[in-house]
Amino acid sequence: MSRIGKRPIPVPAGVTVAINGSHVKISGPNGELARTLPTDILVSHEGSELLVKRPSDEERHKALHGLSRTLVANMVEGVTTGFKKVLEITGVGYKAEIKPYGTLLSLGFSHQIEYKAPAGVTIAAPNPTTVVITGASKELVGQVAAEIRSFRKPEPYKGKGVKYQGEVIRRKAGKAGGK
Repeated sequence: MSRIGKRPIPVPAGVTVAINGSHVKISGPNGELARTLPTDILVSHEGSELLVKRPSDEERHKALHGLSRTLVANMVEGVTTGFKKVLEITGVGYKAEIKPYGTLLSLGFSHQIEYKAPAGVTIAAPNPTTVVITGASKELVGQVAAEIRSFRKPEPYKGKGVKYQGEVIRRKAGKAGGK
């Protein structure tokens, strides 16, 4: 039995929900999100709550029940408060600049990297070594953060590269040195 799937999703004031079969559309102060859920899963709007139900106790339905409830809950949270990921850039000369066309990253290569954020995602750089990614879609914010991190992952010897805020990089000892 899915304990996550059974929990109702509270819908705050100012958020509108439109359910058309397996298609759920949620709009609020931070934007509008839509998703098509598996056809077996039923979503109903009762009062100020959303309920996600499954047709049977098959393993597949149990798995989709919790997943669908979490996806819908993330949509509601995204249109009300939004999601945020913070990246830290470490290294001499490594920096990020916000330009009109997107973000310009200097990560120690012979060239600078231009990154254009997809619609619905905002990238800010409060200082040259910090990148803040915000948006309504948790999936999209995480994908953008992962793409920027993939340009120069942190290396284990000096820790240079792009990492998530709070991420711990396991450091290795370098050469022992000459005797």
